[in-house]
Amino acid sequence: MSEPRRPGAGALAWRALWRDLRAGELRLLMVATALAVAALTSVGFFADRLQGALARDALQLLGGDVVVASDNPTPAAFAAQAKALGLVSATTLGFPTMARASDAQGGASRLVALKSVEPGYPLRGRLQVAGASGAPGQPTNDIPAPGQAWVDGPLLAALGLGVGDALLLGDARLTIARVITLEPDRGAGFMAFAPRVMVNALDLPATGLVQPASRITWRLAVAGAPRAAQRYAAWAAREAAKEGMRGVRVESIDSGQPEMRVALERAQKFLNLVALLAALLAAVAVALAARAFAARHLDAAALLRVLGLPQRRIALAYALEFLAVGLAASALGAALGFAVHHVFVQLLGGLVAADLPPATPWPAVLGLGVGLALMVAFGLPPVLQLARVPPLRVLRRDLAGPRPASAAVLAAGLAGFGALLLVVARDVRLGAIALGGFAGAVLLFALLAWGAVRLLARLVPGATAPRWLVLATRQIAARPAYAVVQVSSLAVGLLALVLLVLLRTDLIASWQRATPAQAPDRFVINILPEQADAFRARLAAAGVAGYDWYPMFRGRLVAINGREVHLADYPDERARRLVDREFNLSHTAEMPEHNRLTAGRWTDGEPGAISVEDGIAKTLGLRLGDALRFDIGGVASEARITSLRHVDWGSMRANFFVLYPLAEMPDVPLTYLAAFRAPPAAGFDNALVHDFPNITSVDMGATLAQVQGVLTQVIRAVEFLFVFTLAAGLVVLFAAVTATREERAREFAIMRALGAQARLLRQVQRAELAGVGLLAGFLASSVAVALAWLLAREVFDFEWGAPLWVPVAGALAGALLALAAGWWGLRDVLRRPVVQTLRQAAS
Repeated sequence: MSEPRRPGAGALAWRALWRDLRAGELRLLMVATALAVAALTSVGFFADRLQGALARDALQLLGGDVVVASDNPTPAAFAAQAKALGLVSATTLGFPTMARASDAQGGASRLVALKSVEPGYPLRGRLQVAGASGAPGQPTNDIPAPGQAWVDGPLLAALGLGVGDALLLGDARLTIARVITLEPDRGAGFMAFAPRVMVNALDLPATGLVQPASRITWRLAVAGAPRAAQRYAAWAAREAAKEGMRGVRVESIDSGQPEMRVALERAQKFLNLVALLAALLAAVAVALAARAFAARHLDAAALLRVLGLPQRRIALAYALEFLAVGLAASALGAALGFAVHHVFVQLLGGLVAADLPPATPWPAVLGLGVGLALMVAFGLPPVLQLARVPPLRVLRRDLAGPRPASAAVLAAGLAGFGALLLVVARDVRLGAIALGGFAGAVLLFALLAWGAVRLLARLVPGATAPRWLVLATRQIAARPAYAVVQVSSLAVGLLALVLLVLLRTDLIASWQRATPAQAPDRFVINILPEQADAFRARLAAAGVAGYDWYPMFRGRLVAINGREVHLADYPDERARRLVDREFNLSHTAEMPEHNRLTAGRWTDGEPGAISVEDGIAKTLGLRLGDALRFDIGGVASEARITSLRHVDWGSMRANFFVLYPLAEMPDVPLTYLAAFRAPPAAGFDNALVHDFPNITSVDMGATLAQVQGVLTQVIRAVEFLFVFTLAAGLVVLFAAVTATREERAREFAIMRALGAQARLLRQVQRAELAGVGLLAGFLASSVAVALAWLLAREVFDFEWGAPLWVPVAGALAGALLALAAGWWGLRDVLRRPVVQTLRQAAS
């Protein structure tokens, strides 16, 4: 008689998969995996499209493929190299100067940002101009004709002029022909916010404004074939780094507005954090569901061993089943994430000027990888132990309970999953805090839960305590391993939920306070010392209070610790730009309230001391105790670094790289800077400029509105993604509560057989769930507060204070959620017939 043919691993896996799907055994695993992949891919698809749009629009913002900027006429070699590589080029000149109306038009004057252009400008992007102030702009390929000037709309209002009127620039008289509505390569910096006046390069000599001491920026923009542009960029960077090329630099999109860059970076980090929480929660849910799956399939695995199937084939079958489940759930999550990311496009699409380009398949590939890693790291280890179940299990059910997972398989899976999440985070610090925080929290929860279980029996006196409380205590103490797993799992789920609530409320509120809606929207510079009292009196008369007021003077860093500063000492491009220019310096007796001390000590009135912003200190390699020498108007000033400050450049407040902790510096030629919220009275700006014609008033209202718009849009997007993570957290709670369903059913069946009433058992179950939830909620909330503080300080870059009520509220919420999940997941345990439960336990 021939031996019966045993099924192969593939056929066995297919049959098991079909059976388990129909029985609902894999439902929790698939939901958890799909939620995690959907959250990650939705953010990934949007970030991918946003980065594509920024890369595409960066060329327009620069006005070319590569831009060489210099403080002197661009060396001829740069234009010659561009021509040799087949690239086209265009040169622009920009500098601040005074523009004025004719005497017949009132004679008003205003500091402007003058820009001369030549045919071909801009090489990338298009100008938009209008025929009158306030009219919609239209794209144009033209530039101002000789004798004409194109201007920003606010300049017309400031000077009381209109299109067709004369504008006086130096010795030239030009006709205002168009109003600029969009200038693609405008850039950032203070002078970028001054009203623009654009003229033809042929008119510049007639103005007489280009003098040897003029502060002019020459910008040579080149464009052409991508490979040729890349070769030119590399060549230009090498040339600019040579000694003797002082003031020559290759510009990039990184020189854009710091306020918007900070806001966009925070937006991406917020979304990535929420997606990471969803993935971490899904990992816990998958681990719990896989353990329960393995416990329910012990008998089936033992039967397969009785039928003669080798361990390797059984292990391979279960592995194929779980990989198929992971692939299907990940594909479903990726499809859901692709659909959901269109909501982000609607909520956040306004952050870029043009339509977003199509998404690449990379986020979907990464999502599939994360989903499969979830299964390999957290699903397979307990399931693979089924292959080691002894055949004798079919006769003795007390044999071969769920075993610990293989350390090698678990370590490999965890390493792969962690690496993928670091890639998803797009920020090493954010990923490290999230992963490290959760790993540390799991260990902490397990240790504290173990200690609580050991103390539980001693804290509840058996003689005087209510019967239901004594039974609940003994239930927990009788199976400490289960209690530790349950408390730890609940605590991890609650940790993410509490962290999300803090993220949605307190952290976002702190972000809003860091860039408040009532932040200064006017920055006024060049206020002369003799005008200070009159200027501040004018602000007071207009009802302006609580404004920033700082003296400001310029100085060039010439030596560090007695050694002269050379460009060749700094390979970093940003460091080279910083030491190649003059710093805006200031002094104040008290450290600004919106700055945070990160190192050293600020001492009011300390002579020979300076405080440096920690970012620039890191860029230039400066440390506490270093002696810096500045050339301030031809006078050397040397001081030692006694403190480092953290400056939030997204706060829209007046900030400085270097501060002297002194109330007065009488020997320094200075002007004053004021930053305030403009009063609503009409004509305030014009009256201020009229009475103080030498000042430069920078209207930051549009930038502030843009930053606040980013905040509003990001908050809406975080709230939307919050739903996914909330669902993942509820899945974890459900999985944690129901993980011991069968054990509870057997214990309650025995107590019912011994005469316990259903009412008493319901009280026991509620007490157990409430106690476990209370402990888990308190632990989770305490750790969530610490993690939120760390994220706010180290990742999102703003101050945040921990609310004292969070641990108490978290404990109560944990008890309520555990009771709710227990009612839903264990509602049939007490209704199940005793005979049926005992038969299943004995069979």
